Amino acid sequence: MNKILRVNMEDLSTKCEEVPAAWAGLGGRGLTSTIVAEEVIPTCHPLGKNNKLVFAPGLLSGTPAANSGRLSAGAKSPLTYTIKESNAGGTAAQLLSRLDIKAIIIEGIPKEDKWYSLHVDKDGISIHEETELIGKNNFAVIKALEERLGKKTGILTIGTAGELKMTAANISVKDPDSKIRSHGRGGLGAVMGSKKIKFISINGEGAPGVKIAEPDKFKVAARTFAKALLDHPVSGQALATYGTNVLVNILNEAGGLPTHNFRYGQFEGHDKISGETMHDTIVARGGKPKHGCHAGCIIQCSQVYNDKDGNYVTSGFEYETVWGMGANCLIDDLDDIAVADSLMDDIGIDSIEGVVMFAVAMEAGIIPFGDSKGILRLLREEIGKGTPLGRILGGGAGLVGKTYGVSRVPVVKNQGIPAYDPRTVKGIGITYATTTMGADHTAGYTIATNILNVGGYVDPLKKEGQVELSRNLQIATAAVDSTGMCIFVAFPALDIPECLPALIDMINARFGIALTGDDVVNLGKYILKTERKFNIEAGFNNAHDRLPDFFSFDPVPPHNLVWDFTGEEIDEFWNF
Repeated sequence: MNKILRVNMEDLSTKCEEVPAAWAGLGGRGLTSTIVAEEVIPTCHPLGKNNKLVFAPGLLSGTPAANSGRLSAGAKSPLTYTIKESNAGGTAAQLLSRLDIKAIIIEGIPKEDKWYSLHVDKDGISIHEETELIGKNNFAVIKALEERLGKKTGILTIGTAGELKMTAANISVKDPDSKIRSHGRGGLGAVMGSKKIKFISINGEGAPGVKIAEPDKFKVAARTFAKALLDHPVSGQALATYGTNVLVNILNEAGGLPTHNFRYGQFEGHDKISGETMHDTIVARGGKPKHGCHAGCIIQCSQVYNDKDGNYVTSGFEYETVWGMGANCLIDDLDDIAVADSLMDDIGIDSIEGVVMFAVAMEAGIIPFGDSKGILRLLREEIGKGTPLGRILGGGAGLVGKTYGVSRVPVVKNQGIPAYDPRTVKGIGITYATTTMGADHTAGYTIATNILNVGGYVDPLKKEGQVELSRNLQIATAAVDSTGMCIFVAFPALDIPECLPALIDMINARFGIALTGDDVVNLGKYILKTERKFNIEAGFNNAHDRLPDFFSFDPVPPHNLVWDFTGEEIDEFWNF
């Protein structure tokens, strides 16, 4: 990956640049956050001309390594106003890597009120005015572009939510089966919409491919790494069988399944929306209980969910979405949740921010708790059509709470808190509070050690060890996000001694270098500190690393615990 493609939407120019020496060893999140920190004014308006949108494949994207198909997207977030990195599967990362592209940097805003597309191929990147697909949602865009450009074309696109610059908008990525994967959280779809880019297409024909410096060493390490993924009971068995939704019953049993807008830790209807029930439903209806979000995925935690008549509804039906519309909104109809998931994918709304928002909307009395048909109506008639109410809902949980005077709003830095109660799983609460990107479970997934006994065990009900656990996992995750690897490789990396060394060996063989484990840890630390520095310069401080106050005085059954960390204890996170 030896070139940077830079696009200036103000004067509609493009250029190809050599990779600066300081960026040569970076990929994925490490590169997007570095570029944003160096080139974006921290106090800029996220939807203004001074923000930049950056795409970067990971260090191992495009190689034969298992589960290495992730693409990072970065910018200043219009939802949180912090730095943001989001990564997704699909075909884009591998195509960009094979085209020898290390990053795409998009800057400026067009002078004219016109929409454009970008096209990437072996000759570089070009800008084209787009009229046909404006106002279309993601499924229609992908279908039309496959007819226009061919089935093998990589596609990054925004739905109407992104066009309308809703701050919960996603950037959607086509996967190998023409289904949708999402750059979720943080509203990066609104940033793409602000730059008047409807889609980016990628043609990999004639690509030089990824050159591996030491192919024999790479093959040996890749075999060891893949074996570790398949041997681990979580990545090789549980996720492959039940998908991420295996967690519904597990978290319900632990008392950490947020229910009724975070009032309770258990949901009476949990079994109706569980991964086990979902698996059996998929099989009975002729769907696919195993499915990969990108080529080379061997975990296969995605799936294809059909309706009662055997017709396709959605794919990548994740635990966080099922939890949020299910337990948190008091809905136990898996079919309605699946339809909502599909609608959010099509419109281009983050399905985590979306479901957290719907619980706040229910709290506000817009629709009653348990009203699944009401959610579908709001998606189709309000958000999907960009009505005034739809624009408020599309702004996420925080905006709905402020607009309707709701005090029970589960957000950190204005981003919705996902599917694990921080009073019962205290480690994840530290992650929510301290991550540089607003509440985000993937930033430091303490569920692994607090609940699943992966990488040891730290009692989720007690404060001891949680800050250190979250810190170590956030450092490791920042590094993994730079490799192009799926975050689920962390399960065997924590438990199987051969796994992490094999990952490092693959990076070394890919580039002909000699990284050590300490180098990888230092990379993670560098990324977190770079992101935090940006946020401080944007106006954030320790006082923003806190959970909403209702967690501190509202005990959550069945354990009846509160969030009991002091500010000083939380601030210890950054002592590294």
